[in-house]
Formats: sequence, structure tokens, C-alpha cells
Amino acid sequence: MGVVRQRPRECGMQRPFSLTGRNLEVLNSIIKSYIATGQPVGSRAVSAKRKDRLSPASIRNVMAELEAEGYLTHPHTSAGRVPTDKAFRHYVRNLTASRLQPSEADFVHVNLSEAATLEERMGRSSHVLAALTHQVGIVVLAPLSRVVLQHVQFVKLAEKRVLMVFVARGDVVRHRIVRLSEEVSQEELDHIAHYVNENFTGWQLGAARREILRRIQEERVEYDAILRRLRLLCLQGFLAADSEARVFLDGASNLVEDAPVLDRDRVRDLLRALEEKEKLIELLDHCIRAEVKIQTPQGAAGETLCVRIGLEDAYPAMKNFALIGAACDMETGLAGRIAVIGPMRMQYERVISAVAHVASVFQNLTENN
Repeated sequence: MGVVRQRPRECGMQRPFSLTGRNLEVLNSIIKSYIATGQPVGSRAVSAKRKDRLSPASIRNVMAELEAEGYLTHPHTSAGRVPTDKAFRHYVRNLTASRLQPSEADFVHVNLSEAATLEERMGRSSHVLAALTHQVGIVVLAPLSRVVLQHVQFVKLAEKRVLMVFVARGDVVRHRIVRLSEEVSQEELDHIAHYVNENFTGWQLGAARREILRRIQEERVEYDAILRRLRLLCLQGFLAADSEARVFLDGASNLVEDAPVLDRDRVRDLLRALEEKEKLIELLDHCIRAEVKIQTPQGAAGETLCVRIGLEDAYPAMKNFALIGAACDMETGLAGRIAVIGPMRMQYERVISAVAHVASVFQNLTENN
């Protein structure tokens, strides 16, 4: 759909502005040229690329209209124009996620399938995204309250220490060594593990923890040895593992390499911002609900990718940056976010394809392992 709006002329008359035809062609040409060069685009450069050889003067008239409508800006005294946030939003709305080249798809699958653990797969996914796009690759795993418990195991160690092992569907394994306030034999630990596995296998982690705590509080634990001992483990955080989201990030050096010397202070602020895990998670969640959504290829994770142009609301240092992300909500209860952050003038078609493919492979491997 074209954007049509009445705009007053200097003579007081009104005529419609339509972002179709020549207007749209010129805007897309400017956006593509700006993405490729990072430099303001002049009318002569646009004219030279057109088959109809529309004159630079006519191009300048179109550019003036696009600027008046908020799609272009005129930096400094340069004769060229630069696309605005509004222009990039319109541009990405008309893109679709294509498939990667076979060699690139193999690169993704080999790297992710060789991961021995979920954490390693997350780290490899962020690395692969950074390698394919030359931007910042981010993978976030939400807290594990919704994962489905498979079994637990407790192993007695020396000096009142116990190794607690938690296994959930979706290739999730967590272990922790804790020190108890009193000695507990291996036989007692085996009874506790049997009790948990017998009663809570197949439960979501959060629900299992709430029910165990309810039983401990309501039952007369002084007469129930298993619950009494289980209470000791709960006090040490049993079933409360991963109450925070996990974040894997790769490719931050790409921002430094691409930044002009005068922007180094801003890049330093950006790198500091990427270290703020909670704000980064909030940004990804907001992106998944963004107004610009891109259709993914059939069979890819989810139905859409989401794009957010301009991230200054979350981070002032990200004013001219964009985020492309996908949600991976799996039947196992795992919930992930896979995304790329880069300059607003990134190669959107390539980044969109990379995010869609990595998200699809990540989700399929995690659900089927």
C-alpha cells in the first residue's frame, strides 16, 4: 500500500503525496545506496542508476518532496540526502526473509549441531550470527520456570556438600554443589531424588517448586524424613536454578571496526549498554512486539521476524541502530530470543535471512535433542 496524504503547496493549493511509482523508486534507490556507502546520496547518483535517465533536476524535486514528508533528511550543507527512521521502517515492511545459500546453511547446521549442551548451542548461535552478518549476534534464554522436569539426582560429597543435578526436556542440565547445615547420607539423598522423580517428573519447574514448598509448609515435616531433608535442599536453591535469563553475545568488535574515529566515544557507550543484561532482555522482548514484522520462510521458527528501527528509547547510544529478532518458544517450555543489533544502514535482507535460519535450526535442534 502506498502512503497518500494531502500536503499544502506554497500557493495554498493541496495535492496528494503518494509513496508509489517514481517517489518509491527514488526512495528505495537512496536507501540502497546509503546502505552500501554510508554517505549522503545526491540526485546525480540516483539519476545515473535509472534506466529512464530521469534528470537530476527531476530527481531533486522528488527528493524535496520525500524530505518534506519525513522520509529523507538533509545533513549539514551536503547536496545529498540520508534516509530517516521512517524511511527504513517503510523499506523493511516490504522485505521477506529468503533462504541462505547452501554453504551458509551448512555452516549454521554444522556449528549448532556439534554443540554438546544447550549453553554451547546458544554461544555458537550468537557467534554464527555475528559471522554471517558482521553485526552483533545475541541469544537470550528466558528463566527456566516453564521447562519440564525429567529427573533429579543428588550425590553426597565430603564435608556436608551435595552435588545437585537437575535435568529437563530440551537438553537442559543444571548442577550445583551446595553445603548443608547437617550431614545427609547417600541413601537419604537417593530417597529424596526418588520422591521428586516419582511425584514431579513431567511438571513444569516453577509449578513443581511451588508444590514442593506447599507440601513442606503444610505437612508435619518433623515426622516426614524425606520432606525434612528436601527442605534442606530447597533452602540451598534446589529447583530455583536459573531464576535469571542467560545472555550470549558475540560480535561487539564489529561495531568498533565499522565506526568512524569521531564516533568512538559513542561506540564505547554502546558497548557499555550491551553489558546491561536486564535492559538488553527488555529490548529484545519489546522488539518481538514491534510494529514492523517480516514473514519468515516456510518451516522457519515462528511465523515472523520483528524489526525495530532506532533503539534510542532503550539506549541513547543506539539512536541510529536497528534490531532484528525472532522468538523461539518451544514445546519443552524453553523460551529464547535470537537477534542481531547493528547500524540502521545494515544489509537487511541478509540479516533477516540469517536470523530466520539460525532461529529455525536452534529451535529444531533444541526441541529434538
